[in-house]
Amino acid sequence: MRQTLLVATMTATLVNSHQVFADSETETIKHQLDALKKEYEQRIQTLEARLKKIEQQQKNAEPEAQKVATESEQNNESSITSALPSFNPDISLILDGQYAYYSNDTQNYRLPGFMLGAEAGLGNKGFALGESELTISSNIDDKFFGQLTLAFSGDADNTEVSVEEAFFQTLGLGYGLTLKGGRFFSAIGYLNEQHAHAWDFADAPLIYRGLFGDQLVNDGVQVTYLLPTDIFMQIGGELSAGDHFPAAGSQNGIGAWSLFFNIGDDIGIEHSWQLGVNYWQADSIKDRKSNFLDTTSLFNGDSKIASLDFVYKWAPNGNPINKNFKFQFEYFDRHEDGSIAANNINSNYDGHQYGWYAQGIFQFMPQWKIGVRYDQLESDNSGSNSAVLATTGLLNSFSPKRYSAMLEWIPSEFSRIRLQYNYDNSYQNSDSQLFVQYTYSLGTHGAHQY
Repeated sequence: MRQTLLVATMTATLVNSHQVFADSETETIKHQLDALKKEYEQRIQTLEARLKKIEQQQKNAEPEAQKVATESEQNNESSITSALPSFNPDISLILDGQYAYYSNDTQNYRLPGFMLGAEAGLGNKGFALGESELTISSNIDDKFFGQLTLAFSGDADNTEVSVEEAFFQTLGLGYGLTLKGGRFFSAIGYLNEQHAHAWDFADAPLIYRGLFGDQLVNDGVQVTYLLPTDIFMQIGGELSAGDHFPAAGSQNGIGAWSLFFNIGDDIGIEHSWQLGVNYWQADSIKDRKSNFLDTTSLFNGDSKIASLDFVYKWAPNGNPINKNFKFQFEYFDRHEDGSIAANNINSNYDGHQYGWYAQGIFQFMPQWKIGVRYDQLESDNSGSNSAVLATTGLLNSFSPKRYSAMLEWIPSEFSRIRLQYNYDNSYQNSDSQLFVQYTYSLGTHGAHQY
């Protein structure tokens, strides 16, 4: 009984002790929480007071800081402007060269029915430099762009440097208008505006060789207007001095003029096309010179050229990087009326020459292209003295033709190696021609046209 009472007494004592201890610990925790609350409230109040003070200081300092920042920015801009050059153009260099084989004598080349310009013959046999180009271009200000292109060509005995293009062009003129002035490639025809390194073949089509001496160059002005339509529509015109072949006569004022119209659109995401119609005219041409088998002939009169060009492009899924195809066609028709002089003998002259070419280019892999081209020319020239026409090569019953095939390896957008073969049936003695051409692009180079 005593033992039971003793156990009960001890249990009650332990419970009371535990209760006292628990009550004491609870009170301690409560006091600590109250102390922490007071401490944090004081800290928060202190931080809020500091924040208000800083905000007020920043508010008072903003005008002065803005003034200092503006002055510093102006000083920095002035320093940078004075440190940088005032003119920083883009510079592009095109290196071009080739190995050429001709089965015929290149000095006796002729194109029956056509008066050829000075640069319209064949190149040299063997290894030779092609036409390398140095282009300097830049925006002049917010209203004008300028470009200069120098061409380097020749052989070991004679190296020529010529101004291929030197023009200004307006920027943001508004209303779809663009003005170009200086020396530039005419917009007549699809291929004519492109530099030689951008061609798909190593040489110009026969019709370009016969009419323009490879390319038509203007010293004058050009105006184009882009119509505000859903599809691409552009009209334009050119006025030139007319002192380049095929006008090639010294003129006071306007010696030649031209009009052109281009229209194009997309068909889905994989197909696109462009159609162009062009007209060129030069009146009162004086002493246009041409050489034919060591005979110099001179033409005086009027010349008119009309042309049609068409381009179609295909790229699977709209991505031309890996695979694409391009079909290109151009037709030209020229009428001339005037006189021809050769060996001090004159003849009235009524000339009609026309021709076309068609080509297809297929990029079947990212770095490989193949292409084929066909050229054909016709002429129907007449005059009062058939002997003079025969002497100048204009009296002709032969239709020049040429078949071309090429293969290109393009390691990158800056390099190209091309192998090309021509079967040139321009005259009775057909010519087999082989070219191995390299083209390298160094520096900044602008995008090419469609």
